[in-house]
Amino acid sequence: MNKTNNHSLTKNSRELRKQMTKEERRLWYDFLKSLPVTINRQKVIGNYIVDFYCASAKTVIELDGSQHFELEGIEKDNVRDKYLMGLGLEVLRFSNYEINTNFEAVCDKIFRCVLPGLSEE
Repeated sequence: MNKTNNHSLTKNSRELRKQMTKEERRLWYDFLKSLPVTINRQKVIGNYIVDFYCASAKTVIELDGSQHFELEGIEKDNVRDKYLMGLGLEVLRFSNYEINTNFEAVCDKIFRCVLPGLSEE
């Protein structure tokens, strides 16, 4: 993934790791951090910074606040998702509302994507 890394965004990604949203903190500390795979927070991929990235599963996890549901946000997300999928990555998107109201289902979906062999046991 190094060939797609945009080093000019590294400083921004560090700042975003320090300033996670309430929903990002919940998902990270209450679920992702304890998984038996490496998950990166605020990972630079190309010209984008993704919320969470699991290289072993080739999966990006994005949490969407209200701006993602406005026309401009939807269009930007579509371009971003096409780029990431063009790299062979799966993109999982969850709204902040889903994190706050259906956390267990969100975690289950992520678990099935990043650890498919374990979820079938």
